[in-house]
Amino acid sequence: MCGFIGSISFNKINNELIKKANTYSICRGPDNQKNFKGSEEINFDLWFNRLSIVDLNENANQPMVSQSYNSILLFNGEIYNSDNLRNNLLKDKYEFKTSHSDTETLLAGLNLYGIKFVNELEGQFAFVYWNRDQKQIFLARDRVGQKPLYYNFDKHSINFASNLKSLAKVCGNTFLSNQALKEYLNFGAVFSPNTIFNNYFKVEPGKYLSINYQNNIMEMSKKTYWQVEDHFGNQKFDYHEFNEIFSQAVSKRLISDVPIANFLSGGIDSTSIIKNLSDNGYEINTFSATYNNEFIDESIYINEVVEKYKTKHISANIDKEITNDLIFEALNSLDEPYGDPSVVPSYNISKLISEKYKVAISGDGGDELLGGYPRVKNHLLPRSSLKNFYSKFYNIFPYFLGTGSSFLSFSNNEDEAYLSNLEDKKVVKAFTKSDKYSKELKKLVKVDSKYKSYLINDYYLYLYDQMMFKVDRTSMANSIEVRSPFVDHKLIEYVLSHTYEYLDTNISKFPLIKYLQTDFDEHFLHRQKQGFVFDYEKWIYTNADLVKNTIQSSQISAVIDVSKLNLLLKVKTRINSLRLWRLFVLCDYFNSFKYL
Repeated sequence: MCGFIGSISFNKINNELIKKANTYSICRGPDNQKNFKGSEEINFDLWFNRLSIVDLNENANQPMVSQSYNSILLFNGEIYNSDNLRNNLLKDKYEFKTSHSDTETLLAGLNLYGIKFVNELEGQFAFVYWNRDQKQIFLARDRVGQKPLYYNFDKHSINFASNLKSLAKVCGNTFLSNQALKEYLNFGAVFSPNTIFNNYFKVEPGKYLSINYQNNIMEMSKKTYWQVEDHFGNQKFDYHEFNEIFSQAVSKRLISDVPIANFLSGGIDSTSIIKNLSDNGYEINTFSATYNNEFIDESIYINEVVEKYKTKHISANIDKEITNDLIFEALNSLDEPYGDPSVVPSYNISKLISEKYKVAISGDGGDELLGGYPRVKNHLLPRSSLKNFYSKFYNIFPYFLGTGSSFLSFSNNEDEAYLSNLEDKKVVKAFTKSDKYSKELKKLVKVDSKYKSYLINDYYLYLYDQMMFKVDRTSMANSIEVRSPFVDHKLIEYVLSHTYEYLDTNISKFPLIKYLQTDFDEHFLHRQKQGFVFDYEKWIYTNADLVKNTIQSSQISAVIDVSKLNLLLKVKTRINSLRLWRLFVLCDYFNSFKYL
């Protein structure tokens, strides 16, 4: 797992600027730093920072150049089926210079088979592959967006990086996108391919960019190699098959030349992973976050799991450890503005794990896989015409009293009702100084099943650009690689292509409940889902002056209506504290550019 930055250009490259910009990515790969640059037919400057996990030999360092020097690879991630792919490549007479580097496996496969080799990869990845003989450059990203890849492109240059701030340092002209601002205020994130800046983009999950160049001109096209909705089907669901694929997803993620830790929330997802590891005889190292607040603390369940599977366990009390310094550390780890306060405990637990480990397995993606969010089941219930009448009150509901989602959730417009769980259009309208927020910004993807449509849209609206973003940034800021079995693409494909008679509006994620039911009682298995948060409401209102000054002193104050801040600070509710948190995060992000 690593971080990189590079420029390939017909224009002159500022090498010192790229070197300086690379310093913001070193946390992603502190074990080795390597630079490869030149001025031949085209100018290039490539920097790579390595977190050594598989094949620790220096021959596996990057940028990796082919033996004929005709191709170059920068690769961030892990290829879990590297050994199988390598065996196939050996049959095609490829001569490897490393013993088991998945980087060289990827380079060899791309050299022999071209970009179509991306379809064979199982893992998490973002890579830049440059075939100098064919004058082609490819930028590719894994199927669910676990690893980041940003780019800035014109007819003469392609600039790319694992870190948006690094790329912004090199390319400049960081102008706020008004549409991205609205999207951020509405959802708490900016969705791929866009970023918070005009003309800066993310490679989208499941896609790759193809760039051809000649005669001082570059041309770019975008291709999709995987998308979640393509795997809709109605084969008969089989619990044994599901468990087998799940077990394979876990075992793949144990490939490492360094020790592995595990996140343990005490919930169904992480517990299922711990059970699988235990059943297969592995020594298990677990880390948990605990709270003083009994309504969100899951210590009792965490302790049950630790005792049941005899894990080597460490806990961190979030309430005791969260300080303003830690909060600003966590926010500084964000490469883009992201409005979910759970980044703070996520950062803290990653920081704790990093004291002894480079790799950790998490349960992220289980809710998206099996409809674990309450909004999914709530919106499968029938809507009456009387309830639809309630949605009419949304338009007259004052923004400072809430999002109005409780009204919109009754709407007969299914898209509007479902998005009400994720959107906050009222705060967009209240704080932005331009025309009304575009209703065309996000449309739900539809398949011939309401339930699976909701699952698919949770990938697009939440997992790709929110959950995976948070997991990557908070872990990699602490030089930790996180691996998540529940986002294994074969597991996703299985669930979406099979029937869902397991669905029960009273029992969440029944396939996993069934998997655990011989080890735990009803109280453990059928409790209410807890979030992974800290008391941001208390923090916001305790630090009201800091929050207000940060927002008002930011350049963002020129494009939002800061006069509305006082009302949000006066009407002290959880939703208003979340809105203030999002504004605070956004403005702190832009303030940080003063120091780049």
